[in-house]
Amino acid sequence: MLNQQQQFFEQIKKANNILITFNKDWEGDSVSSALALFLFLKKIGKTAEIVAEKADHSNAFSFLPAYGEIKESIDNLRKFIISLDISNTKVSQIKYKVEKNTLDFIVSPQDGFFTSDDITSKTSGFKYDLIVVLDTHDLESLGKIYDNDTEFFYQMPVINIDHHSSNESFGQVNIIELTSVSTSEILFSLFENYSRDVIDEDIATCLLTGMIAETRSFKTQNVTPIALSVASQLISMGARREEIVNRLYRSRSLNVLKLWGIVLARLSGKESDRLISSLITHNDFIKTETSENDLNEVIDELIINIPQAKVIVLIYETIKDSKITSNALIYATRNIDALSLTKEFSPEGTKTSAKIMLDKTIHEAEKIILNAVHEKMKLLQL
Repeated sequence: MLNQQQQFFEQIKKANNILITFNKDWEGDSVSSALALFLFLKKIGKTAEIVAEKADHSNAFSFLPAYGEIKESIDNLRKFIISLDISNTKVSQIKYKVEKNTLDFIVSPQDGFFTSDDITSKTSGFKYDLIVVLDTHDLESLGKIYDNDTEFFYQMPVINIDHHSSNESFGQVNIIELTSVSTSEILFSLFENYSRDVIDEDIATCLLTGMIAETRSFKTQNVTPIALSVASQLISMGARREEIVNRLYRSRSLNVLKLWGIVLARLSGKESDRLISSLITHNDFIKTETSENDLNEVIDELIINIPQAKVIVLIYETIKDSKITSNALIYATRNIDALSLTKEFSPEGTKTSAKIMLDKTIHEAEKIILNAVHEKMKLLQL
């Protein structure tokens, strides 16, 4: 019986056109591992595409090789084919025209004529014959990529690669390595078993970026000796560590730093700082010339500098339909489900990072959300 890694390569070998996809939050490890796999498949002669739902994400990882290859929707997944039997009557000319909601094909016979009995139609097979899902808890976390083509995901073989314990093992092949600090680390093992020679500077840079992003530059508590060894090997293979660190951690704009200052000034904690929260008003965004997209960087810094924090809540204001609304970003450390902590507010996002919106003032929202999260944490004995 083949093990998981052997099944992975067996499926890759049989596939002609591979879809690579990842969660709609565009997290660093997700983007980096997808690009690494894309470059790997291309190098071994496979045809592949990366598709992920368009999101309001920063371009922090746009420096990575092949970043521009990421598409934001699946195009031409299946084709509709209209067939005309020309065994008795040959074709002289073909035209088409569109009138309102109708597409007309105008076929001029060379001799004789065609009838409706000569026409048949069918749907082609799917464009892809294998799906690889990276760093994603469940298929719903793919967003519209899954929602718009659910049938496709049930009819195609799926390889699911992840390192989170919350992964639902939704693939036909599930490579879930809980001891790995990132999905990128798992891919390194797969590529190395295939051939170390295939890991060039670009692939190594993508893999190291994923590891650095997931561990906040190796500052999180789950960093292992194996992860450090892998990082060392990637650097020896040509991974551009200095470029990665400069792009991710040494290029903060003054505006984002001002936003951090506001968040830190209003920071509060409960339960020995296991629950950390802060407020950001609409005027704060205006004064610092930032937006809610910059809050993920703030959360990264809080995770690094307050390691005892289990849950981080940022409550902020945005404008919707010319009206100020209250929102919240809830980040939960591993083994805690951010969606479950806030399920009464109909959250969106993933088990790691959830977003909710309330038709309340920011201070009303703060009280309601923090009380709800605090009670859930007490039940979980956090």
